[in-house]
Amino acid sequence: MGYKELILNNKIIRQMSLIQIFAYFGAWFSHVAIYTLLVQFGASALMISLVVAMNFLPSILLSPFLGTLVDRLPLKKFMLILLSVEVLMTFSFFFITSLDDIYLLMGLLFIRMASASVFFTSEMTLLPKVLDGNLLVKANEIHSIIWSFTFTAGMALGGLVVHSFGVQAAFIVDIIFFLIAIVILYNTNFGIPFTKATQHIFLDIKDGFNYIKENKHLLHLMFLHGTVGFTAFDSLVTLLADYNYKYIISIPLAIGITNGIRAFALMIGPLFITNWINKQRLFYLFIAQGISIFLWSTLQYNFYLGLAGVFFTGLVTTTLWSYTYAMLQEEVDSQFLGRVLSYNEMVFMLMNIITTMFIGFMATFVGLGIITSILAAAFILTAIYYRRVFL
Repeated sequence: MGYKELILNNKIIRQMSLIQIFAYFGAWFSHVAIYTLLVQFGASALMISLVVAMNFLPSILLSPFLGTLVDRLPLKKFMLILLSVEVLMTFSFFFITSLDDIYLLMGLLFIRMASASVFFTSEMTLLPKVLDGNLLVKANEIHSIIWSFTFTAGMALGGLVVHSFGVQAAFIVDIIFFLIAIVILYNTNFGIPFTKATQHIFLDIKDGFNYIKENKHLLHLMFLHGTVGFTAFDSLVTLLADYNYKYIISIPLAIGITNGIRAFALMIGPLFITNWINKQRLFYLFIAQGISIFLWSTLQYNFYLGLAGVFFTGLVTTTLWSYTYAMLQEEVDSQFLGRVLSYNEMVFMLMNIITTMFIGFMATFVGLGIITSILAAAFILTAIYYRRVFL
């Protein structure tokens, strides 16, 4: 069954895909606005990286508790609450007016991304309950393609809106998209029975840790999936726009176009790879990711050549993400899905935050091309790890 047939024949996947489109669209619009604000306020490279890190930190700190909530609460009601929190936090961005508000911005981002992270875990907990095998992989890829499409359009259009109308307009668009997602979700019926939890929440958390402890192969799968977080290029793209590209094009357009080109590659890559990939060939996909990032490192000094380089970095990333995620999903018992996938999100976001802080710290000592090359080498090492542990 192809992507089209899966969406047409499965109402839950169809409805969830619509919700994802609007919820993710809103998120990426404000990213360009926030990064543009930071540059306009004169934030340092390290400060930019700290703000970007707020996108990842909630999953690291709150995953044990939030993942347990996913297993204990009715999914639909919980997801409606999460989207409502994202609307409220996005509205609060209007109060960020200077660099003095940077800590308020971090706090708002932390809360919004905590809600977004749990919303994502809720979605990915739902999928294995209605699909399995190759259909589950395809459903993950549909999710990734939607993410990439909204990232493409959100970043590109967000950059255009910020350039033409200012950051406030982007926040308004954000709120509208979130509200549309809430309406669609409210009218969606998952049709999955809910079993009320009978034991204390802390016992559920303990059971989740014990389950992973007894199934140590899950830790390897979490780490493998987490290495895709080495592609957390948000701060790198922002610094390239500030250091290299602002003399050629405006900063919001540079950020939006660069991220948009990469995300377009993220969107179309699975269309060519999904029927080719298997566990043996996954090794070569990690190698390809490393080579493509190294190519980008040699081209990013020039804005237009850099666009070609960043395009190649995205071609295999979506398949790496979706295939390694499906490997983990299929290994977890249904009653532990929320907790294990939340812990997995914690590992993934930890990799993202390490990458982000590494970029911000190293940018004060070496060129951005060297930093990019180091990230490329990390994927070559991941390929070696995968071959030794999984093959």
